[in-house]
Amino acid sequence: MSSTEPRRTALDALHRSLGATMTDFAGWDMPLRYGSERDEHNAVRTRAGLFDLSHMGEITVTGPQAAALLDHALVGNISGVKPGRARYTMICREDGGILDDLIVYRLGDTEYMVVANASNAQVVLDALTERAAGFDAEVRDDRDAYALLAVQGPESPAILRSLTDADLDGLKYYAGLPGTVAGVPALIARTGYTGEDGFELFVKPEHAVELWQALTKAGEGHGLVPCGLSCRDTLRLEAGMPLYGNELSTSLTPFDAGLGRVVKFEKEGDFVGRAALAEAAERAGENPPRVLVGLVAHGRRVPRAGYAVVAGGEQIGEVTSGAPSPTLGKPIAMAYVDAAHAEPGAEGVGVDIRGSNEPYDVVALPFYKRQK
Repeated sequence: MSSTEPRRTALDALHRSLGATMTDFAGWDMPLRYGSERDEHNAVRTRAGLFDLSHMGEITVTGPQAAALLDHALVGNISGVKPGRARYTMICREDGGILDDLIVYRLGDTEYMVVANASNAQVVLDALTERAAGFDAEVRDDRDAYALLAVQGPESPAILRSLTDADLDGLKYYAGLPGTVAGVPALIARTGYTGEDGFELFVKPEHAVELWQALTKAGEGHGLVPCGLSCRDTLRLEAGMPLYGNELSTSLTPFDAGLGRVVKFEKEGDFVGRAALAEAAERAGENPPRVLVGLVAHGRRVPRAGYAVVAGGEQIGEVTSGAPSPTLGKPIAMAYVDAAHAEPGAEGVGVDIRGSNEPYDVVALPFYKRQK
């Protein structure tokens, strides 16, 4: 197999049998959509959607000093995470630039699973391996050990409940527990990237197809549909969730991205990037960098990443993600803009779309928040 050949998940043949439009994403052949991406999006908001996320990068960290290693390697306080819980965090360079945003699951006293974005999995693996020097801990590449399926949407608890005797009611947001789903051993996590309630199921690749089929059958009476990456992107955009490569990059610190809360200076010991991040925090306090805001279009033209945000004839920022919002019925975007124009309702803000200045309203993120 040539290195240019995209990787395929354990569900590849199944996606093709469902007529999925496939796309190369971070070196993986992934389903973009099965039918209408708007229908898939609306299904997740109102009923339920089923996603293949097997391209995500799982890295296991074990050993007596696993927690100490992760406290050193990442910006979060990972040793403070209780077994069975998960934490959103980031891994930064020495200069404070974001290498990736991550979810870390504490599976046991000395065992953690770090889930990286597909495009950064190797970078994160290399950084953790390098940073493990001197710690009594092992970093293991488990990308091939897992397939990852996600059921997202208001009907997802009812669908999953019919297939497992795990205590889903007791499973909090950002928690995970081992269980059996449709006879398949799984790590059941109440996490997701859609703004809805939902679950992510980590299973062995050889169990992926039977689990997908069982979830599809269980979801028949609940309006469950298979969903591709396209609606995953519009769902996370509406929920104001950052995407690495768009809102996050090595040229930004967590403070530049408005996510300084993930950096835990109070934890014990040094961590990679601490000094640079302390300076970034101070800078942000004195002279705020550009602020990540939401933009809602007056018209129908869709802004795309890289388009200039303008006010008074000057460029005041840049769009990082943009798409038509099925829920709002209008084009929306996330953008970094100068602090002077970042307040919701700021006057005279527009986006330069191919030479035409289209008016936009500045709003606070997220665009959409589910009713509890």
